[in-house]
Amino acid sequence: MLAIENFLKVVSKNEFVEGHEVLEELWHLYKKCYEKENEGKILKGLINASTALALASKGKMDGAQRVWQTFEKYRPLLRTTPCKDLPLYQEAEALLDMKKRLFM
Repeated sequence: MLAIENFLKVVSKNEFVEGHEVLEELWHLYKKCYEKENEGKILKGLINASTALALASKGKMDGAQRVWQTFEKYRPLLRTTPCKDLPLYQEAEALLDMKKRLFM
């Protein structure tokens, strides 16, 4: 299973801390690779959105709003970065937005 597929699975079950964990290793790889730099930023945004939801689910709304802003910073890359997993990243974006409406 791809890391992003695992992310979708755990976030759909409101396991937001686990969502962070399943993408972290791939993010560390991509942030060091020039060819994958923007994809790494997409992953960083998804990780931060999941972290924001974890904070919100614990009632830490100020922190959640601050962390969510990192996702917003990198969200435009979901429209401009060509990569094979882009449809899954966009699916994650939609899922995170739905969860934000529920938790934040």
